[in-house]
Amino acid sequence: MAAELVRGQNHPLSRNRIEIRISADAPVVAGATLADESGRVRGADGVAHPGAPTLPGIEVSRQAAAEHRLAVDLDAMPETVHRVSVLIALPATPGGPPRFGALAAPRAAVTGLDGTEVAGYTLTGLDAESAVVVLELYRRQTAWKIRAVGQGYAAGLPALLADQGLPQAAELARGIEEAVARGLARAVPAHATDADRPRRTAASATGPDLPATAAGSPQGVPAPGDSAVRPGPSGEPAAATPGSGPIDYTHPKRRRPSRLPAPEVSAPADGPAPPVAGDAAGWSMDERLYNQVWGMFEDLARSTAAYRSAVDFAESRLEKELDQVLADPRSRLGSAGDAAREAAQARQAQLVDQARAALDRDLAQLTAESEVVEPALPPAYARWDNPVWHGYRVPAEPPMAVRLGDLHLPESDPLRIPMLVRLPLERGLWIDSGVPDDSRYEEAGGLRDLALQTAVAVAARLLAVHPAGEFGVRVIDPAGAGASALAPLTGTGALDAPPATGAAGVAGILGRLTERVDLVQMAMRGGASDALPPGPDTSRQLLIVNDFPYGFDDRAVTQLRCLADEGPDVGVHLLLVADREDAAAYGPLLDPLWRSLMRLTPIPDDHLADPWVGHAWTYAPCLVPPGSHVLQQVLSQVATARTKPA
Repeated sequence: MAAELVRGQNHPLSRNRIEIRISADAPVVAGATLADESGRVRGADGVAHPGAPTLPGIEVSRQAAAEHRLAVDLDAMPETVHRVSVLIALPATPGGPPRFGALAAPRAAVTGLDGTEVAGYTLTGLDAESAVVVLELYRRQTAWKIRAVGQGYAAGLPALLADQGLPQAAELARGIEEAVARGLARAVPAHATDADRPRRTAASATGPDLPATAAGSPQGVPAPGDSAVRPGPSGEPAAATPGSGPIDYTHPKRRRPSRLPAPEVSAPADGPAPPVAGDAAGWSMDERLYNQVWGMFEDLARSTAAYRSAVDFAESRLEKELDQVLADPRSRLGSAGDAAREAAQARQAQLVDQARAALDRDLAQLTAESEVVEPALPPAYARWDNPVWHGYRVPAEPPMAVRLGDLHLPESDPLRIPMLVRLPLERGLWIDSGVPDDSRYEEAGGLRDLALQTAVAVAARLLAVHPAGEFGVRVIDPAGAGASALAPLTGTGALDAPPATGAAGVAGILGRLTERVDLVQMAMRGGASDALPPGPDTSRQLLIVNDFPYGFDDRAVTQLRCLADEGPDVGVHLLLVADREDAAAYGPLLDPLWRSLMRLTPIPDDHLADPWVGHAWTYAPCLVPPGSHVLQQVLSQVATARTKPA
């Protein structure tokens, strides 16, 4: 079974004669660089490109195309070659896309000579980049492995080649562009059909670039106080004035991956086609469900924006007509004036009723889709009350995303859209334990305990969706106040170590994690990411900090900021449980830390905003139902799998 890689993941190669197949929605230039043990390319003769397509062990295409097949024979590679980087770049052609963010995500697949896929990688999250290192083949002792890289360069091919260590990168990049131009290549059309891509106007197809989204992504992620939920790169909605035609509320950056066709469903003669779980495009069911969920999110945002726009237009027209009635002395008083006002109000009510009917129709369709999709979600995307958890098994591969909660709008209650965030997390999380103006949470510690329970639910989900040993959780609880809420983690043995308490415990765990970040960064800068000294835990880590900033001095706060800023790139993620008002005494010292985190709440709150329409979305956390033992059951399996010998 083929492995679907995520950025940074590696996979062994069982064969040395392979093909690397590249597919994109527009013609791209494909090439490869051959590097030595230190990761440096010694010169232009170590670069395979359209002007020099053949090197020992590898052959690339001579032209720009939407699909490529790179032939690789690792047995024929010179012994001095330890790393083969596969790259793609957008050619500088008039009218061509200037950046990958304007296209659907490209995909690379490593196959045998018979076409059997060994591993695949979809390059999601690209924006301003015009050149990307897609994959890396590298020697590991006597065997070869493949790693999904996805490193993009907004400055294009010259910057990519310079980062590979080539002394005359700009000149070589110009030579490659000239070779592409001389080739007079005709791009091979991608296998997606026009039906796979949403139609959009010229105005809606443009826009600047989450969280993340939420969404996503997203993949931006929301910032505290002014957050955004992004399923992908953001943009601005197309503008239109009332009476000039329908407003296009389509997400300006939405691209359905042009990959596997969606299941065919015949529509009944008297209505729309019945909803089907996984009817979006994608290479796997998880990817199709992920795309379908974010499609539902976008559809709800669009429908609600259209409804609100229609209501605003009806109100503004009513005000204008009433002003005209009042401005005419002949109709200001008497029966004529009353009749004019009643007619204006009737027209306003008719417009609102029409808009509401359209919204209700869309909500009914989305609700029906949600009722089909929700039961079909895998554990990473499912609520804790989903029956899929009863058959839970520790996975062999991490998912592409994880559910952090639910989103809804006032007009769409009770419809909930899962808030899916891509993995690995690109930003840390902050769960707000501040007391709201609500009598239900006035008791001491009530909301603080609920905030920590939310953090435990997030940590448990992250542990559950990663393979055994590839994700760990550490806890800092300076005063030991979170023992009750942390019981599912501590009681099952799912934690890497007991919660750290006191000043010494805080200093010890922060010191070890910052040391790991420094070591991995040095190894990556030196091109020796596989040569770390023994000792540091190289699995991904989530650090939960309870009751921040109690028990933290200035040095500890600085270390936390380092983990928040640098940690995600090297597999260290931060989750703070804190009340920002409690930290006001630190003044501006903590502002950069808060801004770097994505704010979540333990109770429903409308603090998230999408970046292209601007709705205030109500976020609700995914908590374990009262009385359920699903958390203990799942964490017990995780702990057992970690203790089994490899």
